[in-house]
Amino acid sequence: MELTLERAYFKEGTNGTLFCSESYLCHTIELPWNDNKRFISCIPEGVYEIEPRFSKKFNHHLLVKDVKKRGLILIHAANDALKELEGCIAPVSYVGGLGKGTQSKPALQKLLSLVYQAQDRKEKILLTIKSVNHDDIRTFETTDPKIL
Repeated sequence: MELTLERAYFKEGTNGTLFCSESYLCHTIELPWNDNKRFISCIPEGVYEIEPRFSKKFNHHLLVKDVKKRGLILIHAANDALKELEGCIAPVSYVGGLGKGTQSKPALQKLLSLVYQAQDRKEKILLTIKSVNHDDIRTFETTDPKIL
């Protein structure tokens, strides 16, 4: 199973769109890019393996494996990147601002359902993270940072 996260970077947060085999799945929110520093930055672009995980804190969620110089990067429910994330990725149903969204739990459930089905089929689950029109986004940000 192949997931693709297309990101737009802003100093207040990182917003993205998650696709599964080129079909829209949900939006995402993350911390802003801050040189891959623990707890205050989103993770670098690249290709990562994903596996399901369970904890008392987040219940069912996903682990992003082998992130360079980082550990325990998760995909879990959250609606405000700056308040609820420490480098993780949160799926959201709607984007409500830079690094902010709503309806995260239903978006996570949709993603988990697809991942568990792929796991049942013994498929490797890969997440590719990339930027979308990085230069255009920077220009757009300076003209009107309230819109995304």
